[in-house]
Amino acid sequence: MAEHHHDHSDVSNIKTAFFLNLSFTIIEIIGGFLTNSMAILSDALHDLGDSLSLAMSWYLENYSQKGADKEFSYGYARFSLLGALINSIVLILGSIFILTKVIPRIFAPQALRPEGMLYLAILGIIVNGIAVFKLRGGGSLNKDVVSWHLLEDVLGWVAVLIVSIVLIYKDLPILDPLLSLAINIYILYNVIAKLKKILNVFLQRVPPGIEIGALQQKIAAETQALAAHHTHIWTLDGEKNFLSTHVIIPDQFSKEEIMELKSKIKELLAAEKIDHVTVEIEYQNEECENENCKA
Repeated sequence: MAEHHHDHSDVSNIKTAFFLNLSFTIIEIIGGFLTNSMAILSDALHDLGDSLSLAMSWYLENYSQKGADKEFSYGYARFSLLGALINSIVLILGSIFILTKVIPRIFAPQALRPEGMLYLAILGIIVNGIAVFKLRGGGSLNKDVVSWHLLEDVLGWVAVLIVSIVLIYKDLPILDPLLSLAINIYILYNVIAKLKKILNVFLQRVPPGIEIGALQQKIAAETQALAAHHTHIWTLDGEKNFLSTHVIIPDQFSKEEIMELKSKIKELLAAEKIDHVTVEIEYQNEECENENCKA
């Protein structure tokens, strides 16, 4: 099985991003109420979800490095997925709650304080920009996902900055709830897409880009195996892919030939980004007890 080691700097960078994000979220919530801006309060809720995500990522970045033991034979990698699932649900519920507050304001816009919105937008771009910079580059999946979330925040604050400048010179308070509506729809769309991917992993769907039939044909065509069947493929955490398969071999195969065949199959599948392979050998004239033998 291919091992995945996470750099300890990932933990430190996520920790820094967490404290930056949480501190700014508190400022943002206060500023949202002071400026009476639903767009800022909407983003504050999003940032609160990001802070929760960062906290879980920080904790799970350490926890998921634990290897397999007698209680979790696959290791602890899926605990990060559990955190992602909780965060996604929190963000979806929060966005729906904000929408119930935003929609009435579209029909009855309220007075805003655009100067305060402008200052918060500048601060938001700086703080989230620093967090994105800290999380740039390779590393763990946790780090990568959080980095993209924070980049979305930067783009959101750029939008608030533009709207606040417009509001300083033009009295169009409806722009604020419209921006809030757009932010929330965008968040919901992306979070629901993310949730779908998470559930696919939990439900052990075949990872994207992998086709079982094609793999079975490849094994039969490029090795001495006569056929492969009863193949299962799943992913542990969205990164590590697992496969188990039955291969049929000629009756006269020797122990050395079987060892060479297994090695060749694992080499072929490694090229398909499958980390852990289990091969069950069946002889050509062996009676298979599995109902999928004829597949």
